[in-house]
Amino acid sequence: MVDERSDAILRGLCEVGVDFIIVGGTAAVLLGAPVVTEDVDIIHRKTPDNIERLLTWLLAHGAYHRLDLAKRRLPPDAAALSGHGHINLQTDLGKLDVLCELGEGEDYDHVLADTLILDQGPFPVRVLTLPRLIAAKSRAGRPKDRLALPVLIATLDEQMRSNR
Repeated sequence: MVDERSDAILRGLCEVGVDFIIVGGTAAVLLGAPVVTEDVDIIHRKTPDNIERLLTWLLAHGAYHRLDLAKRRLPPDAAALSGHGHINLQTDLGKLDVLCELGEGEDYDHVLADTLILDQGPFPVRVLTLPRLIAAKSRAGRPKDRLALPVLIATLDEQMRSNR
């Protein structure tokens, strides 16, 4: 179960019709892994209409680049959302990291086949599968990703045992 702030972000994006895939720690939580995360990570579909819906929602929630060392509170723009990087934002609902790609060349359409729709909550959401999440975290190699890997692998093993 995700916290109230993450739930509000996800609900808001769904309500305005943004096409996105939940990745990162929030995906792990939704898939049953006992991990803690401070933000919501998504990959969005980079069509003009979807970027417009996402940008409108972001601006309505006061989104700004949270890692700007000059603390200028710069808002996101359509050009950045159409690009290839990761956009680390702060909104009035919490932290939201908008990934244009999971990895190089891995945009929304590329990873779509490795997702599933969870609809047991109050609204359906599309989430990256545990095997693909494990692969992404393995490639990232950051200390926080390496720390999460044993928990994600154990969660996947337990789920596979339960499905037998």
